This record gives sequence, structure tokens and C-alpha cells, in this order.
Amino acid sequence: MRTATLGPEQRAESLAAMAERGLDLLVVGGGVVGAGTALDAVTRGLNTGIVEARDWASGTSSRSSKLIHGGLRYLEMLDFALVREALKERGLLLERLAPHLVKPVPFLYPLQHQGWERLYAGSGVALYDAMSMARGHGRGLPAHRHLTRGQALRVAPALRKDALVGAIQYYDAQMDDARYVATLVRTAVSYGAKAANRARVTGFLREGERVVGARVQDVEGGGEYEIRAQQVVNATGVWTDDTQALIGERGQFHVRASKGIHLVVPRDRIHSTTGLILRTEKSVLFVIPWGRHWIVGTTDTDWSLDKAHPAASSADIDYLLNHVNSVLAVPLTRDDVQGVYAGLRPLLAGESDATSKLSREHTVAHPVPGLVVVAGGKYTTYRVMAKDAVDEAVHGLDMRVAECVTEDVPLIGAEGYRAMWNARARTAARTGLHVVRVEHLLNRYGSLAEEVLDLVAADPGLGEPMPAADDYLRAEIVYAASHEGARHLDDVLTRRTRISIETFDRGTRSAREAAELMAPVLGWDKGQTEREVEHYEKRVEAERESQLQPDDQTADAARLGAPDIVPL
Repeated sequence: MRTATLGPEQRAESLAAMAERGLDLLVVGGGVVGAGTALDAVTRGLNTGIVEARDWASGTSSRSSKLIHGGLRYLEMLDFALVREALKERGLLLERLAPHLVKPVPFLYPLQHQGWERLYAGSGVALYDAMSMARGHGRGLPAHRHLTRGQALRVAPALRKDALVGAIQYYDAQMDDARYVATLVRTAVSYGAKAANRARVTGFLREGERVVGARVQDVEGGGEYEIRAQQVVNATGVWTDDTQALIGERGQFHVRASKGIHLVVPRDRIHSTTGLILRTEKSVLFVIPWGRHWIVGTTDTDWSLDKAHPAASSADIDYLLNHVNSVLAVPLTRDDVQGVYAGLRPLLAGESDATSKLSREHTVAHPVPGLVVVAGGKYTTYRVMAKDAVDEAVHGLDMRVAECVTEDVPLIGAEGYRAMWNARARTAARTGLHVVRVEHLLNRYGSLAEEVLDLVAADPGLGEPMPAADDYLRAEIVYAASHEGARHLDDVLTRRTRISIETFDRGTRSAREAAELMAPVLGWDKGQTEREVEHYEKRVEAERESQLQPDDQTADAARLGAPDIVPL
């Protein structure tokens, strides 16, 4: 079984090795596109490194709708190529590359008009299914079906009877976006890539007009490294323009940020066995099953304030509640909201003033020798973006480089996953855990669940659930720090787990225990442990305050009241 460890020792060794020996290709940016680019490059035989200024997936790639989908609404825009490409990628992820992380999810589309709407929407969904099957990667999902109003209300009793005249049910897929990125990085490392998070690029190395590497600051240790590389790929998403500014060159395109917020509510607040997709005046609204919760989103508004910590305002929350309540028999209230998160989409600028109409397609450019820029796109098609970025970089390498092979490279944890799933009852009997716990681990780690179970075998206390977040075992907190690159409490509660959005206390009741579990792994003394807890509590307080503010400006100011933590 292929594996890799993103522990503190590996991080330090990677930074030192990148600086000492140099690279064929250095990737800047640890979101899904950057991580995918690192995996693409290293599996072509290139000496590859990747650095990320904060935590893996700490930007857009941990704050999405958590869907792997073809983009049904893009059919309406007649963007058939984008949909066709995304549906192929959806199939690959479900069937071959990450079956442990990417799962089918049903959606119900309520119809509000007799006759023409069923024909119109039904034709679109039928084309969606047909395009998926035509790519040879749609057999893992059930076909769509038409429902009468009575049938629709049986699968989604939460809907108001007067909110629909019938419905269409179809399938897409979902994943935990941050967990997916961490697994991508680990997969790249398992093939030989060097990876370091909390490593910020402060400038580029130049020889004449050519970029030959980057200056990288170790945000944790305080040192600075010069990492030389034949090619550098800028995959920094909404920070693309900022990163480009470090070379003092005008970019060939610009990236605008569009803010999308999501609400997390308990599963029992919406009585339904299926997700929902609703039309709004601007776009679509999803109600997405998420374990014991629902995710309701999203908004789509221009954002020009702080990129690191986009804030959800009271107006954003009201917008989502108002729209979802328009179809619910029992309306949601603010008291039903367990979690709120806001993210920024990187959209290619210049096509429209409305962010919802800006391009979701991606662009790759070579603005100066030695530097490739990749931007735009959508989560589902990250592998295609990565391939295109490496293809462009290869033009600047004076060596023969193999073609992309990532279509046939499963992520770590995929190998043996289905066999382990079939044997989950035996695993439960062997470990003493309930079979539901084993299923939880398999759907988060795949076959790497055995590594988590090894921690429990060595210390049975780690097999106990977190008292204030009992979906998660104590072992998962330790494993996040020892194997998955988590450097701070926020990394674990917000991205390696989803405790920060899945509990009404936003993770504050779990903070101290989680910090104490992480401390021995990361070498924290009592003072650092206290600082981690204090910082996390202040972050939650600032986010709650921002969500009471009336607009983006006041929400942003409130959120920035909690600064990022830096080890002393």
C-alpha cells in the first residue's frame, strides 16, 4: 500500500532538500490546482517541489460547495465543452482515482410550472446523463428520473406542497475538499515530491528576464531559503495577481474574486432523503447532504477585501435563509445554523461585470521565461488544469519529459479501499470499534484507515470519540498532525476535520483537548498549547461577530480582529 507522511520532520527535510539540490519544477500554491500540478509533474519523472504560504487548501479549496459535478447550469449557457470535460473527470474520480473520497449524491430539482418546464429541464438533465455515459464514466451513477408532486414529497417531505408541481431527481458527486487536497499532496510526496506548507514565497529569483526559482520564508521557523528551479508554476488562485506582482511584470490576464458563503445546519432540520437544487434570480442554490448535516449554498458576489479570511455578513446569511425557506414547509432560522463558511472563487476577469457570468474555464500563460501561470477553472477539473500547466512548463525544460499519466494514478488510500469496505465488519470485530466508526474512517482515509487504527492499537484511549465532537476519534486529531501536515489547531478543527462548522460551539469545546493531543507530535510546550487555544477561540469570536454585521466592509473589519497565529 502506497503511503506518505506529512509530519514536522518531513516538512523540514523537504525545505532543506529543495534549497540544497534545486528542482525541475517548483509549484507555488497548495490548493487543489497546485497539489494536482505537483502530482502531475512528479509522476512524469520531474524533480518536483510544492510550497504553500499557509495550510494546504486554506484558501478556496477548503471552502467550496464540496461538489464534484459536471456543472448542469453550464448546459443552459451552451458551454458543452466545459460540461463534457467535467463529467469525464467526475467519472474518473468516482470510479478510479478516489472512490474513497468522492461519493454519489442525489439532487431533487422541483418544478414550478406545468408542461414546458418539465420538458425544458428534463431535456437538460437527460443530455447531462447522456454526455456522462458517452464519456464512458457515467455508469457509477443512477440515471435521472421524473417524479410527480406526490413522489417528490415522499423523498423530500420538507418541501412545501405549493412549492412544486413535480420534480426531477438526478445524481452528481461530492467530497471533503480540504481532505482531498491533503491526500493529493501526500500522493505527490509518495512519488517523490518535496512539500512544505507554512512556507511563503517572498520573491522570485531572476537571471536576466528569466525566473530561476523563488525565495521562500519558513513562516514557522523564521528562516529563508532560495529554491532554484528550471520552471516555476504560479497556482495561487485568487492571489494570482499578487504573486505575479512579485516579478514586477504585468500579467497577461487578471483574476477576480467572487465570494460564496455556505450555511451548515443539522440533518434533522430538513426532512429529506435527497439534496435539493433551486433556482435563484442570480444562479442556483444547493441543499447538500453532508453526513449528519446539510450544506446550504451559495452566494455569488464580488469581493475586493481581505483574501485570506473572507467574511460572511448578516446579509449573506439572510439571503440564503430567505431563498431556502421559500420552498420549506418548516422554515430555518438563525438558531438552526451550526456553521458558516465563506470562500472566494478565482474567476478570469474581463468578460462580464457580473461575477456569476465570469469564466469558470481556466487559462495557462507563460508571462516570462521560467514562470507559468494557471488560473480560473473549477474544482472538478483540477487534473486537466494541472496537466495543461505542466505541459506548458515542459516547453521550457531542456529534457525529454513523459506525457501526463494522472488519469491512471489513484490517490493514496484508493488501493484496497473496496476490499477493506467489504471487510469492514471484520475490521470492527478486530478493533473493537463499532462498524459505523470503521465506515467513517474508510470514507475519510480509504485503506490508510489502517494507519489510524494502528494509533488506536498503540494507545486504546485514542479510540475514544472527541467528547464535544463525537463524529471524530481522538486518533484522527493525532494523525492530522503526524501524517497530514497540520501545523496548528485551526488546521485540524477547520480542515483535517470539520468540527469548526459541524458543531454549534464552532469547535471551541473541542479546542483544548485537540491542542493537547497535537502538542506531543508538534513539540509544543504549555505556552504554545495555550496560545493555540486562545487564538482559535478569538478566531471563532471574530467570525461570529462578522456574521452579525450588515455588509461586507463591516464584516471584513470584524473578522480581521483575530490575527493569524505564528509560533514563538
